[in-house]
Amino acid sequence: MMNDIAKLILRLTVGVMMLFHGLDKIINGIAGIKHLTVSAGLPEFLAYGVYVGEVIVPILILLGVYARVASLVLALNMCFAIFLAYGGSLFKLGEHGAPSFELPFLYLIMSLLIFVFGSGKYAINSK
Repeated sequence: MMNDIAKLILRLTVGVMMLFHGLDKIINGIAGIKHLTVSAGLPEFLAYGVYVGEVIVPILILLGVYARVASLVLALNMCFAIFLAYGGSLFKLGEHGAPSFELPFLYLIMSLLIFVFGSGKYAINSK
């Protein structure tokens, strides 16, 4: 039972916190993401994937609907975020001594943990 509660807490934490990022993109747009995407030599339309990775995927993770697949999409989204926003400064330390890409890296690791452990018993389609 404790394992299932831990999986639920992990899913709720990742889903809610990432959804805040998605809501910010809905409210304020993705001009900055488009700029980063184009600057990296990628097609601009890929920037719209941020809506999938930061709005749709967190909702799926929260509900426990195909959480493993959704967590892989989130992990891919975080890889893109690290590459686009921090690619030139991977070895740079931030204001408090941690790597500058600390937050997206934590989301990457937590999404991989959801993939490995599954959604648990407290999910719509538990596995």
